[in-house]
Amino acid sequence: MRLGIIADTHGLLRPEVFDVFAEVDLILHAGDIGSLDLLTELEAIAPVLAVYGNCDGPEIRARVPQVLERRIEGLDIVLTHGDQLGSPAPAALHRRWPEADVIIFGHTHRPLLTTIDVVRTVMNPGGAGHRRFDLPASVGIMELEAGLPPRARLVPLTGADED
Repeated sequence: MRLGIIADTHGLLRPEVFDVFAEVDLILHAGDIGSLDLLTELEAIAPVLAVYGNCDGPEIRARVPQVLERRIEGLDIVLTHGDQLGSPAPAALHRRWPEADVIIFGHTHRPLLTTIDVVRTVMNPGGAGHRRFDLPASVGIMELEAGLPPRARLVPLTGADED
């Protein structure tokens, strides 16, 4: 199964996302969505699971949870914005969800792909919306296959100096 991983859109869905996510089976949005219309646009690509972030208003919070725990292709996945942990770091996320095989978060706008405790994958796809901190806008792709570790990569949507 191929997952499209996105976060921190803040209401901006870049057209490049449609190309990068063209062949995904499921999209995971790690919060700070910005509008329900954005989720509808993503659903035109593939089914969407989403959580709300600290910048999402009551309309989004009424439709999606703060944390989503789901078993996909035999892996226990946690999807969270991460703001409930302050400025989330992989070790803190792992302490909070020690049984998760994969933890996907947002909030920091900083792309990250790492392993914790040898077998736990932690990913932040970076901010896909308006650029912050002079970082390129980015998303992630993750391949899941039962019995194998996840395979993932970060995909820049803009150059480091492009808006």
